Amino acid sequence: MSLTEARFHDLVDATQQALEDLFDETDLDLDMENSAGVLTIKFDNGSQLIFSRQEPLRQLWLADKSGGFHFDYDEESRKWTCEKTDELLGEMLERIVWERAGEKLDFDEI
Repeated sequence: MSLTEARFHDLVDATQQALEDLFDETDLDLDMENSAGVLTIKFDNGSQLIFSRQEPLRQLWLADKSGGFHFDYDEESRKWTCEKTDELLGEMLERIVWERAGEKLDFDEI
């Protein structure tokens, strides 16, 4: 069953807010900007994560220097899952943040 437009936007908004809250609680030196539904997280080493909503596909997209990843929301698990690798968004972010910032963060709730 596909997500309604309203449900999709609510999920993306909640996910982006959870990410902002999580990063705010860290000691990482980073900048965050949320504009027009796009959340950009810039690390002090110049690398960045860009989260954007793709409304027609009802996907959350993540851009990183390692590539672009498209996530579908699974209502049963209540998690965003990468369409190509089946990796959960939280798992991927744990790995990417470790690689970019050398910090182990807990993204289990994402």
